[in-house]
Amino acid sequence: MSVSDNLKRIKATIPDSVTLVAISKFHSKEAIAEAYAAGQRVFGESYEQELAGKQKELPQDIQWHFIGHLQSNKVKYIAPYISLIHSVDNAKLLKEVNKQAAKNNRVIDCLLQLHVAAEETKFGFLPQEFEEFLASADFAELKNVRVVGIMGMASNTDDETRVRSDFKALKGIFDKAKATAFAGKDYFRILSMGMSGDYEMAIEEGSNMVRIGSAIFGPRQY
Repeated sequence: MSVSDNLKRIKATIPDSVTLVAISKFHSKEAIAEAYAAGQRVFGESYEQELAGKQKELPQDIQWHFIGHLQSNKVKYIAPYISLIHSVDNAKLLKEVNKQAAKNNRVIDCLLQLHVAAEETKFGFLPQEFEEFLASADFAELKNVRVVGIMGMASNTDDETRVRSDFKALKGIFDKAKATAFAGKDYFRILSMGMSGDYEMAIEEGSNMVRIGSAIFGPRQY
């Protein structure tokens, strides 16, 4: 099936209230252009150099999301144009995004990445760290970032009960933050969870942003 056919099939399974981020890392500009022609405007990348090349050459109304582990020394390169950073996994990184956003006269939307999965290798704030950071003076001082929600990944397992449990935990953290630290702040509204293999379950558990790559673009192209 073509990229446009895959996109149409995936969109038919996603409610209008859920944003689809097409994960285009390791895929060609031509494949992205095909998805763009089919109506897709939100794309996710996780390597700064690859993203820079695509951002320059593809239509300027594309919303680029940074979805991978972001190193502090790379923030300055994406700060001028990035639409949303999904993967802010520690306070130091958010401070660097704030610093680079200020240099570009921007306020950059970010998601804080939560760690609820079973693996040690996943990045992110632990739930208690997340709550403590939101209540800190350090967080209150950041004027050039806007935390618009949270992102998280379920454990890498075939155990659907565990995966669903992880999604429920993320939804609980999101709801609590919305009712406390972000009470009255309508911009805090994104719960990004779910990928090609588990997005339908994630949506059932409250996700309103899903990150889908291989089911749209097929195997990586390079």
